[in-house]
Amino acid sequence: MAYEIKMLDLIDIELESSFLVLARNMGQKALAKTWGSLILGGDDPILVDTGASHPEIMQRLGMTGWISEEQTMENQLARYGVKAKDVRYILHTHNHIDHAGQDDKFPMTTTVCMQRKELEHSVSGLMTEQYPAEYVKHHVDRLHIPGALRLLDLELSGPIELVPGVRLEHAGGHTEGSMNILVDTDEGVACICGDVIYDIQNQIVEPWHQVLAYEPQTTGNHTMTKRSEKAAIKKALNRDFVLPLHDFPARVEGGRVVSRLKHEVPGSEFDVAEFAAEIAQPVAAV
Repeated sequence: MAYEIKMLDLIDIELESSFLVLARNMGQKALAKTWGSLILGGDDPILVDTGASHPEIMQRLGMTGWISEEQTMENQLARYGVKAKDVRYILHTHNHIDHAGQDDKFPMTTTVCMQRKELEHSVSGLMTEQYPAEYVKHHVDRLHIPGALRLLDLELSGPIELVPGVRLEHAGGHTEGSMNILVDTDEGVACICGDVIYDIQNQIVEPWHQVLAYEPQTTGNHTMTKRSEKAAIKKALNRDFVLPLHDFPARVEGGRVVSRLKHEVPGSEFDVAEFAAEIAQPVAAV
């Protein structure tokens, strides 16, 4: 089955540049989009990540967030004729403050899927307010309601097929329980990789302060080792498309970014250099 992936524009965030790309322009501010991904073409819509609960919550991390009326979950879903009750699954790449904040807007008949390790990681204290108490408590509520939560052990079981054409795999980077969502499209397999990648241009195309061939730069925000982070990036690039959730997508061939896309996969493709010049703001710009 071939799917289409639509990018949902959920929140804009101002933060330090080196948070997004390790050691890049430390002390300078950057702007980043935060996307959700709506997977269409199957029996029911599938949503990947739900953004932040409200813009002010980003202040807990010393960041500034903005959510316009257009960026509300209700309005973003409505662009594709979808309502919250229509969504069959919410898949979490991970549960950070800007990725799992609106699960409570969906009924308990919508099954939220995450790695068991991610739920454990969210209460470990290792990343403090990156996992807000409100989010964690809602997930614990779902834990005790039949069918409302599905926990996966992908690092032990290996990848699983959620529905035909949508597979889930252990990411191996960013957080202990991060997962990739692999989606079959008419033009190849797309990997929704969460925050393993923040900024395609400065991590992969022109990796910041890296000299080795095919050597990506890591983000400045992770709990895994540098080697694990680099391996997770390379793993995400082992598909036809890669979709970070703070940058626009890219087409990949042989581990190299060969074109960029905007709000949907498959979709119109753009030259890599021209795209970087055009989209200087608001994605990971300095």
